[in-house]
Amino acid sequence: MNQHLLLAGLFSILSLFVYILVIIRVLLRPNREASSRLAWIVVILALPVLGIVAYILLGETNIGRKRVARMRAVISGLPDVNHLAGADAANLHDDVPQNYVHFFQAGKTVNGFDPVEGNRAHLMADSNAAIDSIVADINGAKAHVHLLFYIWLSDNNGLKVVDALKRAAARGVDCRAMADGLGSRTMIASDHWKDMKAAGVHLASALPIGNPLLRPLKGRIDLRNHRKIVFIDNQITYCGSQNCADPEFRVKPKYAPWVDALMRFEGPIVRQNQYLFASDWQAGTGEDISHLLAEPMAAHGKGFPAQVIGTGPTVRSSAMPEIFETLIFGAKDRLVISTPYYVPNAPMQEALCASARRGVDTTIIFPAKNDSWIVGAASRSYYHDLLTAGVRIYEYVGGLLHTKSLTLDGEVTLIGSANMDRRSFELNYENNILFYDKALTADVLRRQESYIAQSEMVTADSVTAWNWRRRLWNNTIAMLGPVL
Repeated sequence: MNQHLLLAGLFSILSLFVYILVIIRVLLRPNREASSRLAWIVVILALPVLGIVAYILLGETNIGRKRVARMRAVISGLPDVNHLAGADAANLHDDVPQNYVHFFQAGKTVNGFDPVEGNRAHLMADSNAAIDSIVADINGAKAHVHLLFYIWLSDNNGLKVVDALKRAAARGVDCRAMADGLGSRTMIASDHWKDMKAAGVHLASALPIGNPLLRPLKGRIDLRNHRKIVFIDNQITYCGSQNCADPEFRVKPKYAPWVDALMRFEGPIVRQNQYLFASDWQAGTGEDISHLLAEPMAAHGKGFPAQVIGTGPTVRSSAMPEIFETLIFGAKDRLVISTPYYVPNAPMQEALCASARRGVDTTIIFPAKNDSWIVGAASRSYYHDLLTAGVRIYEYVGGLLHTKSLTLDGEVTLIGSANMDRRSFELNYENNILFYDKALTADVLRRQESYIAQSEMVTADSVTAWNWRRRLWNNTIAMLGPVL
């Protein structure tokens, strides 16, 4: 009996010691908001064993020391794109109104990219038109085709790109294709992937899963490469929310169509997107393609200033929310945002509320039906405060609105892959382009207004009318925000 009591006492002391160690780890972890630390401590204390296991798997943005070291080594070895031929830095004081200069100054702190002038772009009409345009550009490629997608499906559009890459490789074009190991797992495991390799396309899996039981030992399994990059012949690049798939998105058909926006860019901005691809490719494969960044670019004429902003687990976690908040606080007249996933940190929520309160016409568009029930519930927990501040909220009913866009005062646009949620802030590799151009921003704003026309306006009365069970559910799920 005494022996059992002794063992039980030792086990209790050991358990307490483990709890204390894990809690100290939570408190010492850098770049964590106080609310997140508190939430994790509550989870660990409230859920014995399970809470500790959850923290080990999900509590830290750990992509693996070796991977971090490899990425840093790759980036340090890449040429400085700010000083390459064809990438003339914009004179912001000449090309951009003074009240917008700080947007690009903030953007430079992320990757070190100067805004570059002389760019041109076109907003694709829809998802199918975007894929057709990509295929046409691949068909016309002479030297290089590089692409990276988070989701690449073996559907109509996905196979159009597969066939275009095979044709390009067959005629001697140097083709490299990278897809996320989780988001594109079915494509990577398919015969189409093997066929591309046999045709001469260089292939790589971004952040491969490997053995799912051993993967957590190398870093979080849910840290993903969410970028969508297409680069062709040092002349063309694409940026936006579009994955390589049909809008019907047959892996989640009940939410279809997925509504995306993709832009085709020409000019020096192409080089900066290529830099992001090169860093991902070299870190993932070990192949050094840095010499491609030094190849001459075609002469460019007049065009707008633009800047690539690429974030991820190897960049400071505050980078993407800082960019959003800088833009929101910089709006003077009108701010329109579309995002499918909204789980903000406190400063971002406060920035949006402050925008409306100081008289800026502030509108945000969400999908009415979200493919993530967790995010959908968490997003709606923020509606009351946004509406009280004067923010207009619309829920898009024409499918799953997947476009990530921000237009500011009808002159500045941010478009890309980043959502306004903690996953995009801390866990995903993202790519976005910030530009100043009235005409092109007007095109994006018209697209946003078309979303509003297919949406239902959310009113303060409708939110107040939610029953207590719905409010309890939304607010309870939102509490997981700091944890996840």
